[in-house]
Amino acid sequence: MTFDPAAILPDDLLARFRERAAVHDRENTFPDEDLAELKAAGYLSILVPAELGGAGLGLAEASVLQQRLAGAAPATALAVNMHLVWTGVAKVLADRGIPSLRFVQEGAVAGEVFAFGISEAGNDLVLFGSDTDAVPLPDGGYVFTGTKIFTSLAPVWTQLGLHGLDTTSPDGPKLVYAFVPRTAAVSTRDDWDTLGMRGTQSRTTELGGVVALPDKVVRRIDPGPSADPIVFGIFSVFELLLASVYTGIARRALELAVDAATRRTSKKTGQALSQDPDIRWRIAGMGIAYDALPLQVASLCADVDAEVDHGMRWFPLLSGVKHRAVTMAKHVVDEAMLVAGGSSYFTRNELSRLYRDVLAGMFHPSDPESAHSTAANALLGPPA
Repeated sequence: MTFDPAAILPDDLLARFRERAAVHDRENTFPDEDLAELKAAGYLSILVPAELGGAGLGLAEASVLQQRLAGAAPATALAVNMHLVWTGVAKVLADRGIPSLRFVQEGAVAGEVFAFGISEAGNDLVLFGSDTDAVPLPDGGYVFTGTKIFTSLAPVWTQLGLHGLDTTSPDGPKLVYAFVPRTAAVSTRDDWDTLGMRGTQSRTTELGGVVALPDKVVRRIDPGPSADPIVFGIFSVFELLLASVYTGIARRALELAVDAATRRTSKKTGQALSQDPDIRWRIAGMGIAYDALPLQVASLCADVDAEVDHGMRWFPLLSGVKHRAVTMAKHVVDEAMLVAGGSSYFTRNELSRLYRDVLAGMFHPSDPESAHSTAANALLGPPA
């Protein structure tokens, strides 16, 4: 059966999302209606196999859909991204013969909303370390205590995938990956008042001794750089779906720039700005910059789906494409603002919102420093 993104995310649905996006940005609220419509469309289980009740799509198809969604409502796309990361990791592991996240797949079909609880203030180790305490229980469960930041979907998630450090293990410290429910031991700060991506409501999460049951403890690994499947799964799906969101933002900015150049007329020449050689050059540069990214993202997504083994090359490939997508999108939005003129400076203008939303990309792992360090290590070896 031919994959048709418009059948899953039809134009009328995206039009509603785009209209609401301006409201949620202005009012700093979560897009509950968007999530409800996405749930009804089965979007939260697009990466779940058909035999479990999902759409059975691969990462490559999910990437195209996230680009399409981000073009209408970037914050909605970024928030849903974090749920899709976990269903994507479940798929990556299952494809490689590790069924430990089947409960995530079944939960997504049943209506669970999974949030991503990895980021911690000042922890530039990200997947390779944690400041959250993970204390083992006699039955194999764990108690997690600590603070997670940038927890998207904060008002609505039902299950939080997270990691913490067990320092009591007799064979040395272990990073523990697990899932915890929303209980009284978890509190969410109402602290999301940001420049852009306001609809994600990525608030700070306080873990006050929340328990992960034994069957929800999915991995215990050594801290530090690792080729463990859980690390690869998270890193690959996270980076590629992030790249997809920002590539989608760039596409929308390019569309708005073309529309503005066609509509606006020069007082000097009486012609549409689309005939101005400087404007044509600017838009051409935007198109050239944009065109490379959908192909790169699609290629790497296809490699993950096909279980291609790039070995340690995966890390510079993935951090690199995420970095390129964000810097490209920021460049394209910058240029679109100039094409559209002073009206784009008003907050009511869609480009103004995209301008602020796209800035968030620089703060997601891998940040520019990490991406360049990874590339340098791959090309030059580690520093002496």
